[in-house]
Amino acid sequence: MMPPPSPLRESGGNHGPGRRHRLHGRAIGRGAWRFGPALVLSVLWGSNGVAGGAVGPVDGAGDGDRPAADGRADPAPPAETDPTYATYGDARLADLIAEALARNPRVHEARALWQASRHRAPQAAAMPDPLLAVTQHARSPETRVGPQTTVLSVTQPVPGFGKLALQEQVAAKAAEVRAALHRAQRAEVVRLVKRAYYDLGYVDRALAISREEEDLLRHSEVLARSRYAQGFGQQADVLRFQAEITRALNRREALRQGRVDAEALLNALLDREAAAPIPPVVLGARPAPAIDGDALAVAGRRARPEVQAAQRRIEGAEQEVELARRQRRPDFSVGVSWGNVLGRRDPAGRARPPASDGKDVYSVMVGMSLPLFSGAKYDAGVREAAERSVSARAAYRTAVNETERAVRSTGFRLESIERQIALFENALLPQAGQSLLATEAAYAAGGAGVLDLLDSQRVLLDVRFGLARLDVDYLKALADLERSVGAAVPEVSGS
Repeated sequence: MMPPPSPLRESGGNHGPGRRHRLHGRAIGRGAWRFGPALVLSVLWGSNGVAGGAVGPVDGAGDGDRPAADGRADPAPPAETDPTYATYGDARLADLIAEALARNPRVHEARALWQASRHRAPQAAAMPDPLLAVTQHARSPETRVGPQTTVLSVTQPVPGFGKLALQEQVAAKAAEVRAALHRAQRAEVVRLVKRAYYDLGYVDRALAISREEEDLLRHSEVLARSRYAQGFGQQADVLRFQAEITRALNRREALRQGRVDAEALLNALLDREAAAPIPPVVLGARPAPAIDGDALAVAGRRARPEVQAAQRRIEGAEQEVELARRQRRPDFSVGVSWGNVLGRRDPAGRARPPASDGKDVYSVMVGMSLPLFSGAKYDAGVREAAERSVSARAAYRTAVNETERAVRSTGFRLESIERQIALFENALLPQAGQSLLATEAAYAAGGAGVLDLLDSQRVLLDVRFGLARLDVDYLKALADLERSVGAAVPEVSGS
């Protein structure tokens, strides 16, 4: 009977094929365990770098020159090239508006919120982060080819078909809403700058009228003194004119206080110090806008930022409804795993190692969620999104109705102010001037009393102040109409 073959001889000795195979298997196992996690981590890190782009500085984000996630240039925000306001040839007003739009904190706030919302779409469209898991067996399971010590797995969640695209569209619509609100804030700042500027123009014009009033009263006082010296007048007449001069000085102080308030408001809009001086404002010729209520209402429904924001909310709400419906669909996951297997160490395995001694294990996994017990949750989500859509449509109707109301109300106010200005210029101002001249001549000749002269002066003064106020009210109403429409109100051709 022949002796059993020597294990050493069967395996080829220390250098036989069996021994080499077993050592080779162990070398692969140890090498894979040594370099496998580092390799997987480097792959994941590299994939994140490719998917997300190089990490750059936060400063300057949104400048439009940084590569996006897909390697294409990040689209720059739309430039405000076409102004939605008119200055009617007033270069100083145009400079103040440009400065306010560049410096106003509320405009900066609205722009920052818009820019922040633009970065939500790439986040919403990105795949979830993969999950890396390491399992170290406390007691290694023994397999036919050796003990398994460590399992390294990578799992990638995959949202259901179309969910990421809808999330991106919802985020993009939210960014468009913020863009419209940014334009609305710009338009509001323009309106406030115009109103403050026109108020300054009124105060400066009223101060000039007040100084002319004081000069007229001092002239009348000299006339009263002359009459009193000649024995035709009374000392009481002189005292009445002096009292009127004091009243004019008091009116001037009130106007100066109003100028300080308007100046502080304009400085706040320009982000300047409240005490920064603003030179006197001289308003130009009154513009002649082409006011067509129906055409302006149509333009407002198309151009007013609040209406545009309401439209984008409707579109975003409809996509939210579709996204809520798709939440019922399952999500998926895919993964791979690697198991480290050592060579056989038991006597039998050493004596007769299997052909795959120490060979590592590789696996592929595919899974999906089963939304079986969350029907009420998904139904509630759909109903919530549907109610948001109803709310967005109601908000749109509110914005349209407000636009039409503002256009009609402001347009009628402009027409009413135009009629009042025509009445003042064509009737009241000439009549008051002629009455003052006639009364002054009669007073100098002794045919009229001091009270008649003071009444004539007050009427003329009230007419001039009233006309100055009407001019400014007209310009402010025009700025309000421009804000209601969301675009510059055109002038009559040839004006």
